[in-house]
Amino acid sequence: MNINLIVIGRLKEDYLRSACAEYIKRLGRYCSFQLHELEECRLSDPPSEKEIAAALKKEGVQIKKLAKGFIIPMCIEGKQLSSTELSETIVSAGVNGASTVTFIIGSSFGLDPEIKQMGNIRLSMSKMTFPHQLARVMLLEQIYRSFQIAEGGKYHK
Repeated sequence: MNINLIVIGRLKEDYLRSACAEYIKRLGRYCSFQLHELEECRLSDPPSEKEIAAALKKEGVQIKKLAKGFIIPMCIEGKQLSSTELSETIVSAGVNGASTVTFIIGSSFGLDPEIKQMGNIRLSMSKMTFPHQLARVMLLEQIYRSFQIAEGGKYHK
């Protein structure tokens, strides 16, 4: 199976990059993993709603070029799944013919509505708000955990 992670922006903190690298290394046992870091549009401070919408649209154009297979945009209004349910979703996508599962994390302003509409399922980590950089680590851990669950491994207790 192929797992793609499309993200807007780059990690700034070394400890977050190290955590992501560790989970990407662990995922190598289970899948072919591709990380796509796209440039975040620069906005004025504070940005207008029109400026935000234009930036999301521009970022969406870049996302569309890379999004394929079973698409899972991460958004606040998405469905919250348990780790087991996420594992079942990934396994089911593969069983139903998707050789690629693509997760998408937008900028701090979210994702263009068109990208959300492309999703086979929209996913939310929590009702709480997390920094986008931390969300990347959390998502990678959950993808790794999903493969461990599917394998019956000891990681998930």
